[in-house]
Amino acid sequence: MTANKWHKRTQAVHSGIRRSQYGEVSEAIYLTQGFVYDTAEAAEERFIKIEGDEFIYARYGNPTVAMFEDRIAQLEGAEAGFATASGMAAVNGALMSMLKAGDHVVSSRALFGSCLYLLEDVLRRFGVEVTLVDGRDLAEWEAAIRPDTILVFLESISNPTLEVIDLKAVADLAHSHDALVVVDNVFATPIYTYAIESGADLVIYSTTKHIDGQGRCLGGVVLGKRDVIRGPVEAYLKHSGGAMSPFNAWVMLKSLDTMQLRIDAQCDTADKLAEALHGHEKLENVIFPGHPSHPQYDLAQRQSERGGTVLAIDVKGGKEATFRFLNALEIFTISNNFADSKSIVTHPATTTHQRLTPEHRATLGITDGLVRVSCGLEHAEDLLADLMQALAQV
Repeated sequence: MTANKWHKRTQAVHSGIRRSQYGEVSEAIYLTQGFVYDTAEAAEERFIKIEGDEFIYARYGNPTVAMFEDRIAQLEGAEAGFATASGMAAVNGALMSMLKAGDHVVSSRALFGSCLYLLEDVLRRFGVEVTLVDGRDLAEWEAAIRPDTILVFLESISNPTLEVIDLKAVADLAHSHDALVVVDNVFATPIYTYAIESGADLVIYSTTKHIDGQGRCLGGVVLGKRDVIRGPVEAYLKHSGGAMSPFNAWVMLKSLDTMQLRIDAQCDTADKLAEALHGHEKLENVIFPGHPSHPQYDLAQRQSERGGTVLAIDVKGGKEATFRFLNALEIFTISNNFADSKSIVTHPATTTHQRLTPEHRATLGITDGLVRVSCGLEHAEDLLADLMQALAQV
């Protein structure tokens, strides 16, 4: 039985195994920056062409990192992956490896703050033309994508307002102009992903989130066809220094063992919290793709089995009332991460998106009352009670 016939829970435990001569059960950590050669001729030959499980330098590749890359690629349904030092290193690597001055990019405008910075500041500074659109509006995509558009970039579910993009429709539009489709897929999760089957050419994850999912290590990965990953993506990342460390790769490997169990539990909790909070008198809105009140609920249901592990709430009364709510929470942790085993709340207007102008935040739907709620592994009833007692103090 081949690995591509296994269920994801099985793939997440067994895919990509490389055992040493000792036959270890748990994946080995190869904490080495370099590798030795029997002869000068062997070194010369390896630098000309790397074959099989041969390695040169940890920035180029490492056995532990390779195991993680193979396993996450198997889960995603991709041919190959390149693991990076962080999620933003993956975004940067995917975009910079494909673009040059004079190229045109179309991107959804509802993005994580660092992604917006990379597009609006960095790429434009290097002569790349960037057009931002309302990702929910296919007419805007169609109007913006041109014959000279090199790629489109989007978050399949946006951070932090949880807008859902019709990925297949956008991919079809992009491919009709021979443009690549690059998708940040972190909210969809590697378990309930639909990116590649919908037409994504490159899929990006911050492995810090659901993959580690326990608040320990930074990491990222770019996934796609082998000739692209082992071609321009690898060339850029190995020379610019964005590679994942072997220790972090080992942590990610061991986290994959329990990832689906964690994500399923977190999705269950998100479902319960969204249903219980909907219509609360202290809230302007509850935003969750898995709840019928979401404006793109039907699309979300067609694209994915689950609504995800994160919801957003808009507290009435603006920043002052929202800070009272946040400070009253007892179980939820105030932080700027998400998809952790600990439940986390984030106030995007003053943290992840604080560098944006109030007008820009308003365009994205980031109000002073918006709170991103990431569901952890605590009991759902305890989390709901915590949210309710904190809302009572608003």
